[in-house]
Amino acid sequence: MAISLPKLVLHFNSLQFKQVVPENVVQNQFLGQKLTFPRLAIRQEATIRPKKNCMSSINEFLPTGSEIETVKLICSNDDEGSPINKEPEKALADHWLDIHGQDDWEGMLDPFDPLLKTEVIRYGMMAQACYDAFDSDPRSKHCGSCRFIPDMFFQGLGLTNGYQVSGYIYATYDISLPNIIRRSLWPEGRTEEPNWMGYVSVSDDETTQKLGRRDITIAWRGTVTKLEWVADLMDFLWPINLKKIPSPYPDVKVETGFLQVYTGKNKHCPCCKYSVREQVLAEVNRLIHKYADEKLSITVTGHSLGSALAILNAYDMKEVGLDVMEDGRTIPICVFSFSGPRVGNNRFKERLEWLGVKVLRVLNIHDKVPKAPGFFLNEHMPRVIQNLTKKIPWCYSHVGIELALDHENSPFLKDTSDLFSLHNLDALLHLVDGYHGKGEPFALIGEHDLARVNKDCDFLKDCFLIKPKWGQDEHRKMAKNQEDNLAPP
Repeated sequence: MAISLPKLVLHFNSLQFKQVVPENVVQNQFLGQKLTFPRLAIRQEATIRPKKNCMSSINEFLPTGSEIETVKLICSNDDEGSPINKEPEKALADHWLDIHGQDDWEGMLDPFDPLLKTEVIRYGMMAQACYDAFDSDPRSKHCGSCRFIPDMFFQGLGLTNGYQVSGYIYATYDISLPNIIRRSLWPEGRTEEPNWMGYVSVSDDETTQKLGRRDITIAWRGTVTKLEWVADLMDFLWPINLKKIPSPYPDVKVETGFLQVYTGKNKHCPCCKYSVREQVLAEVNRLIHKYADEKLSITVTGHSLGSALAILNAYDMKEVGLDVMEDGRTIPICVFSFSGPRVGNNRFKERLEWLGVKVLRVLNIHDKVPKAPGFFLNEHMPRVIQNLTKKIPWCYSHVGIELALDHENSPFLKDTSDLFSLHNLDALLHLVDGYHGKGEPFALIGEHDLARVNKDCDFLKDCFLIKPKWGQDEHRKMAKNQEDNLAPP
């Protein structure tokens, strides 16, 4: 049962952040198997051939020589032919503080550290699970809810990642952001019910041993209405303490739409009489007390809007001192952000970094969402202009360390200008899987299934014969009702 909200520490964190120094470590083998999600079978080279009975345009579907060589690489079990020099596998338990960003990932992004790559994909898949579990179909009676109960969450998705969901996060339905909240079209549906926004989970005992600490992970759902929500959020920056998020500085400001989602509540709704902020703080506080005798970490992840909420949530936990344990130990807090927009102004960035929140932002350089809000007034302006415009309520700044990827480097992907494909999380994780550093050839290591790229879009080249938007088929299943007529389940 969750710790009651009045017991939360709500003063701002006035303690100087102390860098956590790792213990002396000894190189040894990774304990057990890799922490990966089960992968879809990758088609063998023999299946990569053009469709039959094509017209004269068949050549545009034929794989090029480089494409065939790339597929040979990922389908081969022989690592000797790989153009990438793999480092000896390191024990995650010995290096988790580096993976968690204690030194801002210095020297780990170029070349791309293999262990960090695996962990980025793993946390990206935990964010993707929010989309896969969310019922977003307005024709469903349960639109806006999660399709699985917490105890069956990962099992229901076919994932075995060594975590247990301890609680769900719900946002009130009556916030004035129509492109974020989903509602059922059924008269008796969930028209006045809260929207499911993500989950809090904790590593089990076996996974904790492999990770080197007990990991509390918060995953935030993004939006499922393509990119219309961006227009809703190009409003103004508000002082963060106006929404009762403690801050000693009134000039620390965040986009108003993010604050509305994070702090909005409805006293008439059982799930939303507490805001998503209060729900998450209470559950994390409960888990910290439950595992108070263990080494802990807090990892927050999210895609798109979920990325913004993840950064705001991490800042909040640091500011209220939730990371400071009763014995004085400080719990490292890290954010793995995917395709996220800017969240606040430069003072928010400075305060977040001073508090010691570590943020790794992963993005596709052709994606428009990371460029918003603040298309013109942002961190790229000269310092002199930033000082002149810092009081303007439209001047935003990105936070953390950036890992910028380019989908044009992948021989698997089409040349497209489709904004949804460029913003797609599975496609971004595909880029992470194949990236090894600047100037290095794109080569998949198989940590993310190639077929997942086309689950919700049409981004893979046709020569790979992966059906576009195949993930929608599952939700189109029909069953006989009491009147013996086909109807949605």
